[in-house]
Order: sequence, then structure tokens, then C-alpha cells
Amino acid sequence: MAAEYTQSDQFRGARIHLCDLAGLEIRDCEVSGLKIVDCYGSDVYLGGDFERLVVNDVDVTAYVETELDRQHPTRVLARDAASPDDYRAAWGAIETLWEATLNCARLLPEAKLHEQVNGEWSLVETQRHLLFASDAWIGNAVLEEEAPYHPLGFPYGGMPPDATAKLGLTLEATPTLDEVLAPRLARMATMRSVVEELTEAGLDRVCGRKPADPYPDQEYVVRRCLKVVLKEEAEHHRYAVRDLAELEAGA
Repeated sequence: MAAEYTQSDQFRGARIHLCDLAGLEIRDCEVSGLKIVDCYGSDVYLGGDFERLVVNDVDVTAYVETELDRQHPTRVLARDAASPDDYRAAWGAIETLWEATLNCARLLPEAKLHEQVNGEWSLVETQRHLLFASDAWIGNAVLEEEAPYHPLGFPYGGMPPDATAKLGLTLEATPTLDEVLAPRLARMATMRSVVEELTEAGLDRVCGRKPADPYPDQEYVVRRCLKVVLKEEAEHHRYAVRDLAELEAGA
């Protein structure tokens, strides 16, 4: 079994030389300054949020972002939203995308919806994560609900186990897609209500809470919280469509 290293800083500043790294996976890590030099391989994949990406001395950052925006224009709406109308337009586009994608997903056997593609979250896990994201950034931070977190929510990968337990999340649960979609679609409707009533002053309101305890103690403004939800929805829809194509091909 391959070795696994979690929440470790032992590789910070390390130099790996003349080693066989075939199949190496680096996930949810801080990689600023990472260099891969004079290496070779038949299949190399990079995925993440990189401020600058250089491949063989060519800065490909702008190309990658432009191509992603071309393929997934909702990313632009989510990223550039500034006015209340922008937020409403972005959320409307996201609702439309998910409706179509979920309709396609329902054509697959239920087991396929729990299948992970290349180690990524399954479609059901993705819906659980987006439920958690909206619970945290909308239900808790923006609306300050008394009990914002649904037990089926699935947090980001690095959240400590004690923090998930404190929020009442049941990560070990294995719900069906419809069981997850009940609270998920209800929370999407909540987001719709928030953006429908949004004003310029409301966008700049400082929230009384942060999304969840593991998040930094700092000022959270409504526009930032809504922007996080928009970006999460747009990016995870991109991942879901990518993986659904693989599942459909194998069905």
C-alpha cells in the first residue's frame, strides 16, 4: 500500500532527486514555489488554483484561465459579479446548469452516482459538499440561522474531524442522490431568496458570524460570502460535468 502523508510539513523546502515518483498524488496542499525540473513522464495532470503557472519556461496562466472561461462561461459571471443584478444573473445561470446536469445524472444507475472518477468526489459527494458550502456561507454567515448545518453536508477535505463532529456532520452517511437533493435544493432556494432581495447596501453589510469555527477570525462581508458560493457552484459543476462524461461512457 502506498504511503500517505496528511497535515505534514516535512516536505517543505525538500529536494527530491533521481527518484521514481510515478503515480504520486499531491492533494489539498500549499505548493507555492513548487518546481518540477528536468523530469519526464507520459501523463502529467495539474489541477488547482494557481496564481502563476509556467510549463517549460512558458507562462500558461492566462491561456488556461481563458480556455476555462471559454468552456465554462458561468465562471466569469461568478468571478466578476459586482452589483446585485450581477449576483442574480450568476445565480440564475448556476441554477440552470445544475438542473440540466442533474437531469442527465438521474439517467444513470444510482450506484454510478456514488462512484468516484480518478479519486475525485462522486456526484453525490459533490452535492453534499455544495450543501455544506451554502450552509456555512449563507445559512451561518449571512443569515445567522440557529441551526444552519444539515447533517449530510460534506466539508472541504482539510477540515479537522473534531470540527466536523461539532457541526453535527455525518461524513460516514451514504445517502441516495434524492436524499441529498432534498436539503440541497432547499438551500439553493434560500440562495435564490437572498439574491432576489439583494441591494447595494446589503452587499456591503458585515456578517455577524464567520462561516464555521475552523475559518479565520476576520471580517466577512455579504458580497464575499455570496461570491464564495457562486465560485464553489461554478467550479464544482465543471468537475461534475467532467466526471459524468466518464461515468456515462462506462455505463
